Amino acid sequence: MRKHYLLFFPILALMLIINHDTKAQDPIFGQFYTAPTMLNPALNGVFQGQFRVHANYREQWSSVLGSDPFRTIGAGFEWRQNVVNEDYLGISVNALGDQAGMANFATTRGNLGLSFMKQLSGGYRSASQYLVAGGQFGLGQHSLDYGNLWFSRQFDSGTSSVDQTLSTGENFGNGNTDVYVNINAGLLWYALFDDNFSLYAGAALNHINEPNISFLGDQTEILPRRWVYHVGGEIPFNRQLSLLPAAMLTTQGESMTTIFGGNFRFTNRDWREVALRGGVWGQISNKLADETLLNSLIFVAIIELDRYNIGISYDVNASSVSDITYSRGAFELSFTYTHPTKHREKVICPKY
Repeated sequence: MRKHYLLFFPILALMLIINHDTKAQDPIFGQFYTAPTMLNPALNGVFQGQFRVHANYREQWSSVLGSDPFRTIGAGFEWRQNVVNEDYLGISVNALGDQAGMANFATTRGNLGLSFMKQLSGGYRSASQYLVAGGQFGLGQHSLDYGNLWFSRQFDSGTSSVDQTLSTGENFGNGNTDVYVNINAGLLWYALFDDNFSLYAGAALNHINEPNISFLGDQTEILPRRWVYHVGGEIPFNRQLSLLPAAMLTTQGESMTTIFGGNFRFTNRDWREVALRGGVWGQISNKLADETLLNSLIFVAIIELDRYNIGISYDVNASSVSDITYSRGAFELSFTYTHPTKHREKVICPKY
């Protein structure tokens, strides 16, 4: 039975590539709030410090695919500079690599980002509001190792075995798409009422130019635009304990995914702050079925050590796919380092 499941995923990946009625979809991190420049270009520079580095790793379907799970790796660097009064300019670079299953269907992207933070009202430790606009320009490519797949023409009924030296009868080109240009843009508004009391909302549009990602040079297969909407904030209970609720909704073609929930945050309030976060999130998607359903519960734990944030999460499958995955979903790690400025800044930013 396990071999049948192993065959399902590369065949599905192949169908996503060659079927013109099915649109490609972007990988999504469960800890989306720890990959800011990949969530919304307007989150570039929205942090307290001189520069910030973040990295994320996600592994999914290992309970079915064994040594060939879906893997996603992302990393980003942001730097910001005061330009006039309390307005800031942000510059970022990020990279994403995604590899899906036995077919090694891979996505590689890199982006250069620019953002501008405009103060709308307020000042240091008062009711401050900011509006941020950001954009990204990048390059991407998709690839497929179809040598790992076999087709009906390669099955020898006499020996009941597969002979991969035989022709597949399919035309996949060289297994790579042309390098394409990718353009993203976003907006973010946030308000801070205290150092642990905030609210933010943002929206982004990815793949504005809908690049061609066809593996066949004489055909067209676009990467559809992806809308992202996200809201969140921080609600204090006292000086040590607060709640960081958030929600993210993304749509791309006929695909829809939303992640919602929150992390409790406990801090010692020392000069070299140590804080712990923990929470539960739900993921709803229509990717795996014709109907919208709860796909998984995401359990999260994060430790903050002064300038460093280290997070770990695990997805527990809750949909019908849990029967073949034994409810084992995805494992994810996140890392963030924020380098402080040499002088005390007047602007403060929300936690997310």
